Amino acid sequence: MTDIQRRLFDLQDIGYRDFTAKLLPNVDSDAFIGVRLPALKALAKELNHTPEAERFLNDLPHEYHDENHLHAFLLNLIKDFDTVVEELERFLPFINNWATCDSLSPNAFRKAPERLMPHIDRWLQSDHTYTVRFGIKCLMNYFLNEKFDTAYPDRVAVIRSDEYYINMMIAWYFATALAKQYDAIIPYIEDKKLDKWTHNKAIQKAIESYRVTDEHKAYLKTLKIK
Repeated sequence: MTDIQRRLFDLQDIGYRDFTAKLLPNVDSDAFIGVRLPALKALAKELNHTPEAERFLNDLPHEYHDENHLHAFLLNLIKDFDTVVEELERFLPFINNWATCDSLSPNAFRKAPERLMPHIDRWLQSDHTYTVRFGIKCLMNYFLNEKFDTAYPDRVAVIRSDEYYINMMIAWYFATALAKQYDAIIPYIEDKKLDKWTHNKAIQKAIESYRVTDEHKAYLKTLKIK
């Protein structure tokens, strides 16, 4: 057992371990230690910029789900854009669940999102489920406000996959886009540019959102595909 694994087990919460394992049935139940996210984030801050953290980031694949989460939180703290992209390229292929994927939100990206596009385009073309999911998440996080352009939802709308966790992220993307850029996004729903399941799931998530107006929700309900 490594020193970091020992520290993670010192933070173990058995009840949380069992709860998390139920949320992620596609991950081996033996892979969960059960460290709550605030404790993982605190540990990441403590380890940041240390030789121990550097060794940990280079030691892939990890044995435990909690180690992958810690890895994600360490990447979030990296300030240099090129460094975090390089680290992501090594880490993304080892992500095996939506929770770790969605924990990735590097601080460096917020300062220079325009530099992301070549990387996002490559991630969207990946054969790896959570690399694609991460690429869509980046478009949702950084390109639905002042940097919005219909070229971005175009990239998402053409994705076709049998993977639940990709399709769910597409639905989440379009539901969020409907809340933030309704006039530009509603034609994607009206013209049925998504597959049936993702189309209906996007409408469902938009209807559940407090950021979508009641008037828009009423209209969206009429656009469901039966």
